[in-house]
Amino acid sequence: MIIGIPKEILDDEHRVAALPETVQQYVAMGFEVLVQAGAGDGVFHASEEYARAGAQIVADPQQLFEQSDMVLKVKQPLLNKTVGCHEADMLRSGSILITFLHPAAPSNHEMIRKLRDRRITAFTMDGIPRTSRAQRMDALTSMSTVTGYKSVLIAATHFPKFVPMIGTAIGAIPPASVLVIGAGVVGLQAIATAKRLGAKVRALDIRAEACREAGSLKGTTVLDFNVPQEIAVGAGGYAKALPAEWLEREHAVLGPVVQETDIIILSALVPGEIAPVLITEEMVGSMKPGSVIVDVSIDQGGNCALTQPGREMVACGVYLCGTANIPGSVAVHASWLYANNILHYVQNLFPEGPGQINFDDEIVQHSLVTRNGELLHAGARRAMDEA
Repeated sequence: MIIGIPKEILDDEHRVAALPETVQQYVAMGFEVLVQAGAGDGVFHASEEYARAGAQIVADPQQLFEQSDMVLKVKQPLLNKTVGCHEADMLRSGSILITFLHPAAPSNHEMIRKLRDRRITAFTMDGIPRTSRAQRMDALTSMSTVTGYKSVLIAATHFPKFVPMIGTAIGAIPPASVLVIGAGVVGLQAIATAKRLGAKVRALDIRAEACREAGSLKGTTVLDFNVPQEIAVGAGGYAKALPAEWLEREHAVLGPVVQETDIIILSALVPGEIAPVLITEEMVGSMKPGSVIVDVSIDQGGNCALTQPGREMVACGVYLCGTANIPGSVAVHASWLYANNILHYVQNLFPEGPGQINFDDEIVQHSLVTRNGELLHAGARRAMDEA
């Protein structure tokens, strides 16, 4: 079997799905590996390093896609403007794709249909269950660690005031107020980073355990929103989509807090589902001019009604960041984490080496999106039906 590693084409995306050391391991497993020329440039690995690791370097992305039995990527297939062809169309019919697909996100529905109709066996790395056995494959947690850290730095860069309390001869400047919604891996990193910068930090999560973890970070105020845990928490401790009446209650809790907040980090996600809208247009309009919202959940539709995928914009005097590839700005460590996550995933996918996929495996089943012309991902099916 031939593995293909293309160069990522999303704007400002510098990550790569394999490093020379993981290429060596794929070759040792019995795979042939094709790497697009320049694929590792963003993380300072030249094509020559990949060649020394056992890969064949291919200049033309279309040739790489056509020859590969399995393509490993970081981000979902996109239109390659250089060759004038969508990556989903460049995949050979019946081949395998492993990447972050975010199949429930509305902006990805057309691409998911392409994969289904071209009979691609597609797996999404955001579908890895958070179990002990899957830890080494959990790319979502890896990228969330990077994203939580960098999201606060992005916010601080665009915030037109100091973040920490600053003493001056004129008087003391109070610290910025930061609100983190969603206290999972992203949120906890965001809280820790905001506190390191000297901000006053508040957090909200619908899961009691996540609230306890956020509260354990000294100085963090956890907002009081007591929702029955049987409707808030699903399998594996993940958040569930709240019923409409409870979502309205959450809006009521957030409304007055949002008005007095300078920076909001949004990271509330429901696995495999469209992200819940927690910050309404009215709430954005109530914020002070110069405030900042970084919507980390944008890959799954976004927690803010006004953020748009891949865009940075100002609305109602508030800077809104919908950047879809925040980990790509910390590309070296993000690629090291991701390349190893996907290596362990491939090893689990092919326990006997290149050949037959183990479709009976729980991790494989959770991450499978399309196969044999069918859309199998439950969250994507629901989202497309609702759309």
